[in-house]
Amino acid sequence: MEWRKYYMDVMFVPFGLIIILAYHAWLWHKTRTQPFTTIFGRDADARRFWVPAMIKDIDKKNIVAVQSLRNVIMGSTLMATTAILLSAGLGAIVSSTYSVKKPINDAVFGAHGEFVVALKYSTLLTLLSFSFLCHTLSVRFLNQVNILICTPQDVKSMVTPEYLTHLLEKATVLNIVGNRLFFTALHLQLWIFGPVLPFLSSIVMVFILYNLDFVAENGTTNEEDCVYDI
Repeated sequence: MEWRKYYMDVMFVPFGLIIILAYHAWLWHKTRTQPFTTIFGRDADARRFWVPAMIKDIDKKNIVAVQSLRNVIMGSTLMATTAILLSAGLGAIVSSTYSVKKPINDAVFGAHGEFVVALKYSTLLTLLSFSFLCHTLSVRFLNQVNILICTPQDVKSMVTPEYLTHLLEKATVLNIVGNRLFFTALHLQLWIFGPVLPFLSSIVMVFILYNLDFVAENGTTNEEDCVYDI
């Protein structure tokens, strides 16, 4: 009768993840086909004009450009630090004795054997580790843009606005992926207390993200000329 111990975890947790994955697949499709209905499409369009505008008058706007990039770097650094600290905390919990975790496990629904406990913590560690990786790579590209955007422009220069825009797009995509992995890890942390909470939190998270990711269309815009990599 082992199924009675695991059926709630097998049903609720994967279904909650499927809801989140389906939402992001739909968000990616909307960003590709109707970019101005999402904040990612509008931000990508703004970045496409922001880099040439900074380079065109860099002598007067160099401080604005550097400070703007620095703010994004600080945000990615904060998220990377938080992710690695949570990973270290989870590692400490995993390495602790089972007797410390047993009172908590006995109070939750669903399976709470040693295998399931190890699966929960290993899943969280994996998501947080990849979130840390994405944010550190994002900081790397942002630092590169931060330096190259102030280089003198020359006819033979290889540092073109298109090249800098491409680097900034990579940094932005990595930042977005790192944030969404971090949010998913926070959602799965509730799995420690049972499989019902992460399922309910996935529905709440999709509702919150929908209100943050989509914007109302104001006026008409030609979207056929806009192609984004997000």
